[in-house]
Amino acid sequence: MRKPEVQMKHIVTMALMLTLGVASVYAQQHPAKYAQQHPVKMVFSGTGAASVVNLHMPNTITSEENIAGNGTLGPFTFRNIRASAATPEPSSTCSGPNELFFPSVAGAGVFRFQDGSLLKVNLTQGGDCIDFTALVAHCTFTFQITGGTGRFKDASGDLTLTETDLPVLADALHNPVFFADTGEFTGTVSGVAREADRQEEQ
Repeated sequence: MRKPEVQMKHIVTMALMLTLGVASVYAQQHPAKYAQQHPVKMVFSGTGAASVVNLHMPNTITSEENIAGNGTLGPFTFRNIRASAATPEPSSTCSGPNELFFPSVAGAGVFRFQDGSLLKVNLTQGGDCIDFTALVAHCTFTFQITGGTGRFKDASGDLTLTETDLPVLADALHNPVFFADTGEFTGTVSGVAREADRQEEQ
């Protein structure tokens, strides 16, 4: 009398096994989409200056960086726009005795890779430690990955930018306005599809 119930359990079990089997095969064919977070390291160089974009945030200065580099994810360019405090604030972030800390309060950036894929990031924290005596700045910023296009469509993770800025040009009042930047990105990223996987989806 319990035969229909047994058959139903058997059907449910078979359906579950089939679903798990298909998922397993798909995961094996698309390992990048199911991978754990991978470490990232990318070195770069470029320039920084005041931006033509104005974020109109009170008591801030809007600046931008245009840099290029290479690393874990391949050759790239990166443009970052951010608003930084116009006056220094107390902080234990800076290690140099003559450094003043200027926090960044908002910003975002876009990486562009050789295959045309874009990776978008939002600034979450960080700032500039500026030594006006030595005329050098040491900067650290943390970015949250918010997806992108191409192989970075489903990307997530966090990246930390550390860099050194050296003045190249000053204005008529002897204020540095154009900088040479060198540094690196480190962090983790997940959800990055291989180029072959992306072409299969299309």
